[in-house]
Amino acid sequence: MATTDTELVARVRSLRPLIAEHALRAEERRRVTGEVVAALTEAGVYRMNVPRRYGGYQSRPRTQVDVIAEVAAACGSAAFTVLIQAGCAFIASLFPDEAQDEIFTGPDVRVGGTLVPDATAVAGDGGWIVDGTSGFATGCQDADWHLLTARVERPDGPPEALWTAVPMAELEVLDDWYVSGLAGSGSNSVVARNVFVPAHRVLPLGPLLAGEFPSKANADDPFYRMPVLLLFCAWTAPHALGLARSALADFTERIHRRGITYTFHTRQHEATVTHLQAAEAAMKLSCAELLTDEFVARIEAGEPFGQEERAKIRAQAGYVARLCKEAVDLVASASGASSLHRDVPVQRAVRDLHALNLHSFVNPATNLELYGRVLSGLDPGTAFL
Repeated sequence: MATTDTELVARVRSLRPLIAEHALRAEERRRVTGEVVAALTEAGVYRMNVPRRYGGYQSRPRTQVDVIAEVAAACGSAAFTVLIQAGCAFIASLFPDEAQDEIFTGPDVRVGGTLVPDATAVAGDGGWIVDGTSGFATGCQDADWHLLTARVERPDGPPEALWTAVPMAELEVLDDWYVSGLAGSGSNSVVARNVFVPAHRVLPLGPLLAGEFPSKANADDPFYRMPVLLLFCAWTAPHALGLARSALADFTERIHRRGITYTFHTRQHEATVTHLQAAEAAMKLSCAELLTDEFVARIEAGEPFGQEERAKIRAQAGYVARLCKEAVDLVASASGASSLHRDVPVQRAVRDLHALNLHSFVNPATNLELYGRVLSGLDPGTAFL
């Protein structure tokens, strides 16, 4: 197990050949392979946001950025499962302490979750009865617990959203993850069929977004006072960075081994057009890295965030995803028809980045609109800041 942040990043970096070797197989199986899950577990990746009292690391955001980027450089699907389960472990640490004692029976527990409240919750004796299907449950087949978002209908107002902590053994997994991007992330739907969730395993979403949570053990810990939605920005940005870094590195190595068909260029790396393509892709990646460094540093500083600062960070994270997608699209378009083969990583990076940019919390156009509304003196139109 890693004992320092530096060691954790180094251990994950050493796993890149293994993760990359299994990337195509993960896509074919539509879930990360057991070998990769086991290796990431042994490295301590799932401990990054687990409280120290349970054997977790509480790794600083910069370390988590570096870890996720290393995994993404080898496999986008594996990295997406890591970032979702890292984020959900953080959220689980905000639940009442009694719930944490149940969830964190070991430091390597894997916690998944979904944010869209498609399931419903009805008050029962000492808790809630949860029923319904929830899609996009990333890594659910390899998770121990699931944070299922459910809505409580109110006759006199909008529904209330609750995060409910449910053991995966109490949920049904629908084998419905047939997609073009992040295909190996195992983001199937999960079904709750009148599952009883005791009150101590419920976390109201509204107060959480306002910075209020019921955990007494973590209430005064600066680590868990960091805004969870801004941390999701810090977790998604390196996913895009890792994919773009790997695609650019593969491109600049591959151009020495091929020409440009139907031209006089027998070596692609000698063509002026290639120089322009490589340089522009590298500049887009550099801009994305600078944006990420800037907002991650602000999150780590632990300063209070107003509405404009929160909207800006969300816009920056979306812009990072867009820049990385543009960089990879550029080098992919210059990689020739041979790059369409499924064992050539760049075609998978294109599809994975397209999928990431479609994520409702990452989507660049949506995030720019939110930030622009705030800059224009309007309400952002969402509580998810």
